[in-house]
Amino acid sequence: MLYLASRSPRRNELLARLDIPFRALDLDVPEIRGADEPPAAYVRRVALDKARAGLALVADDPLAVVLGSDTEVVLGDRVYGKPVDAADAAAMLRSLAGRSHQVVTAVALVAQGREELIVVESEVTFAAMAEDEIAAYVASGEPMGKAGAYAIQGGAERWISRLAGSYSGVMGLPLQQTAALLRGFGAGKD
Repeated sequence: MLYLASRSPRRNELLARLDIPFRALDLDVPEIRGADEPPAAYVRRVALDKARAGLALVADDPLAVVLGSDTEVVLGDRVYGKPVDAADAAAMLRSLAGRSHQVVTAVALVAQGREELIVVESEVTFAAMAEDEIAAYVASGEPMGKAGAYAIQGGAERWISRLAGSYSGVMGLPLQQTAALLRGFGAGKD
């Protein structure tokens, strides 16, 4: 049985697109970056932490395969997590406006005695954003709960002038790479 170690509605929706039966697990894994931890290492660690925590929850299922994933917006060495409030969301958007940044998504699969992980990096370029546009977008509430304070599949799409990489990866789960990982693990469709 495949389990998704995530409460994210977006990850649930994306994984469902692969037409593989799964069950979502409700768990809370701390997402705290170490002081000297590089951004990609942080994202890999969190994805593995989620998958391992999920496996511990379903330890009574010897055939369990657990998928854990983490997505972060990265600009330079700064990791943009989810905004803590509207002011934080606006500050994030201001710093991303008119620039390119990376979106790093790690996907981990774990089962008894086996772990595999992939990392998918995409580059997103934002056009310039006026202060009133940022304020209106933040007021919509959409930036809350989203890494980097934006949803590529939502209202922020109007400012994305370039995307190099995985659209679904920026949303939270790179589908092509996840499908290949699941097949290689023996948990996907051929």
